Amino acid sequence: MIERMDNVLIVVDDLAAAVAFFVELGMELEGQTTVEGESVDQLVGLKDVRADIAVVRTPDGHGRVELTKFHTPKAISAEPKDAPANTLGIRRIMFAVNDIEDVVARLRTHGAELVGELVQYEGSYRLCNVRGPEGIIIALAERLS
Repeated sequence: MIERMDNVLIVVDDLAAAVAFFVELGMELEGQTTVEGESVDQLVGLKDVRADIAVVRTPDGHGRVELTKFHTPKAISAEPKDAPANTLGIRRIMFAVNDIEDVVARLRTHGAELVGELVQYEGSYRLCNVRGPEGIIIALAERLS
């Protein structure tokens, strides 16, 4: 049995932009480091790994996103940055927010764009998807009273 989900990894090319995006969302930078060496190579199944890692966490301390910039070997892209919602694989991470319009406005200052529209779902939520740096898609959910 598992204890918890610890984090989600997102490989990025511009680590500073990705960190700034998630901090603007309301996450807190937990720490940054560089990893390399034989144990890292063995863990990820690559040779000569050198990567910078930043971990951001939700304000409640329960959710984390690990952002990784590979210096060696260089990261590769398996799909277009603007992959549509029906592309196989992990498409988005969802966050609960208090004021969805404010969050979208703040994220736009970091180059984020709406994917689709902001919608009201069955009178219980306002929802939208936002594409940020590196093509990262996050979903935002505001519970309606």
